[in-house]
Amino acid sequence: MKKFCMVLLILACLIAFLFVCGTIDKETETKMKSVSVYDEKTVAVTFDDGPGAESTMMLLDGLKERNVRAAFFLVGENIKGHEDIVKRMYDEGHIIGNHTYTHVILTKIPQEKALEEIYNTNKIIEEITGEKVKYIRPPCGEWNNDMFFQVDLQPVFWNVDPLDWKRKDVGGIVEDVVKNVRSGDIILLHDIYDTSVAAALEIIDRLKDKGFVFVTVDEILIS
Repeated sequence: MKKFCMVLLILACLIAFLFVCGTIDKETETKMKSVSVYDEKTVAVTFDDGPGAESTMMLLDGLKERNVRAAFFLVGENIKGHEDIVKRMYDEGHIIGNHTYTHVILTKIPQEKALEEIYNTNKIIEEITGEKVKYIRPPCGEWNNDMFFQVDLQPVFWNVDPLDWKRKDVGGIVEDVVKNVRSGDIILLHDIYDTSVAAALEIIDRLKDKGFVFVTVDEILIS
């Protein structure tokens, strides 16, 4: 009788073990599915130097039509008169970052002046959006890491730069990006040029056809 009870106990433990393992496997599978975006080819598109007027509005229309959210790094002095465009960026879910007030290279000026460039731009953006600015793209990528602790902004750089600001060739810009982009890359473009806007929308269409998923830079940075 004792031997029979022992066999039953062992069988019960075995069944319980298999049930728990099966549950864990299901939970693991569910968790893996919930972060499946990181198994896809992801890319982020970003725009510097705006806001412009017609070109930026045209870009926002195209992004909305394609259901793509981008990041805009704004020059403070360019915001005046275009506050409605900045508000639209925010309302449509785009990230809005700091690109200094006068597009100055921060490492070439006294730190006091550099901080003023950053703070003034933050203030203008935050008055429009009501939300704290979290990201900065230093012009030309020139950044002093010591400044990070003073401004509490995450610098955002890039992997793909077709130099669209000096080459007004839509086809060349598109081919340069499509040929060189890899999963996890951040694309740098400018929304103040009509050619850049046309190229950006074609780039999005081409990369979507190649299986890329567009995410915002914060998703790239945390992945």
